Amino acid sequence: MSPSAWPSVAGVLSCGEQSYKRAEMSDLIDDPIEGENAPEFSVSELSGAIKRMIEGEFSHVRIKGEIGRVSFPRSGHVYLDLKDDRSVIAAVMWKGVASRIATRPEEGMEVVATGRLTTFPGQSKYQLVVEDLKPAGVGALMAMLEKRKAMLQAEGLFAQERKKPLPYLPEVIGVVTSPSGAVIRDILHRLRDRFPRKVIIWPVAVQGEQCAPQVANAIAGFNNLSPGGALPRPDLLIVARGGGSIEDLWGFNEEIVARAVAASDIPLISAVGHETDTTLIDFVSDKRAPTPTAAAELAVPVRLEIAGWVEEQGARMTRGIGQALSVRDQRLRDLARAIPRADALLQTPRQRLDAAGDALPRALQAGVQTRRVALAQSSGGLRSQSLQRMIEIRRQTLGRHADRLTPVGLTRDIERRKEKVSDLSRRLSDAGARQVQSLRDQLAGLDRMRETLSYQATLERGYAVVRGDGNLVKTAELAGKASEIEIEFADGRLKVQQGAVSAKPVTSSKPATKPKPKKPDSPEQGSLF
Repeated sequence: MSPSAWPSVAGVLSCGEQSYKRAEMSDLIDDPIEGENAPEFSVSELSGAIKRMIEGEFSHVRIKGEIGRVSFPRSGHVYLDLKDDRSVIAAVMWKGVASRIATRPEEGMEVVATGRLTTFPGQSKYQLVVEDLKPAGVGALMAMLEKRKAMLQAEGLFAQERKKPLPYLPEVIGVVTSPSGAVIRDILHRLRDRFPRKVIIWPVAVQGEQCAPQVANAIAGFNNLSPGGALPRPDLLIVARGGGSIEDLWGFNEEIVARAVAASDIPLISAVGHETDTTLIDFVSDKRAPTPTAAAELAVPVRLEIAGWVEEQGARMTRGIGQALSVRDQRLRDLARAIPRADALLQTPRQRLDAAGDALPRALQAGVQTRRVALAQSSGGLRSQSLQRMIEIRRQTLGRHADRLTPVGLTRDIERRKEKVSDLSRRLSDAGARQVQSLRDQLAGLDRMRETLSYQATLERGYAVVRGDGNLVKTAELAGKASEIEIEFADGRLKVQQGAVSAKPVTSSKPATKPKPKKPDSPEQGSLF
């Protein structure tokens, strides 16, 4: 079979597409083997031919569909699926293209992707290399916005209790906006008219691909400043931008911006767009201003109004102080009239002082005379005769006591004390013996009482104790019910089985009382009288 009769590779791969010539593929085909009609290709040759054919036919396409699975590996590339109700196409967005895309792809978002089709020989599949990705109209953006809003609201980022109060008069205000737009001029002009403050501007892109990351970095950067540093930390932040379409304001709807605002420790005012424009940053911020000019009005009060209020408060304070002084002066006058004069208060103490001054010389003379008499009386006891008599009396007393301190006196004293100790010991021994004998007699009496009251003494008189099955039996009926009877006598116990002795009750009757035997006549006792 001649080579001209071999089927075209382009015709086999394109199912009817004859865009490639046989001559262009002839170098990929081995020489035919005699006896075989079909050529043989290697796997790489066939994959390369398919890749060139698909890239040649679909070098530039636009596909509209819904984003399915999305993955963001560390390499920076983005892998996603584009799908409709019947088919799915794999797509890849390289790192350079992903960094330029304004809208971050999310699952469920309807987009229009522009790119080229190619194949991935390692897995025998075709995929779309995305060069541009845009939402499919405003409806898709609004649907994605509502979905993102619901997610952040469920996390509590819109909660009212999270919002921080704005400072009344901040010292430093940080503004995150474009430095070349009219927004910053309006803010500075309004601040200068109301109350000039120190303003720090952090320039950012307010639309496009770099808007969201730059705004988020600016908010985090202001929060990272140290208070009192070379660049002071702001007391209030304003994120501002002029009006525009939803696509222009989309950077302020990004999740990274909303989370940066929620994480800010500095109170933040959002002033993005006109009054009718609403972005996610408005829901997360501590205060929303309809315009950038209104944000400046919310940031600071009017200085003239504060000056007028201070002047009014000063006048009120002056009037209040005057009235208070007048009331206290009148009260002091009223109290002064009720207080007696100083001369009247001092008259009585003066009279007492004069009387004491007159009596003081006489009292001093009487005191001196009394002490002189007492001294004269006590001086008589200090004469030599009196002292000698006192010494003699003391010597006699000492002599009487000295006799007791001699060996003979001490011996007599010891003997006397020994006799006293012996007498006490004898008395103590007699008292102990008497007490022991008394206790012994008491114990013997109690033992006799015990024997008298014991039932064993009754058994000695001919009585017995009957027990049935271990319990005390008091009636014939109970004895008939017992299976075993035990009778206790004075000299022991006897057990009787119920079958061996009749258990019929016997009618009891009191025996006739025997007359007591008469005692033998005793001789009559004679009369004592």
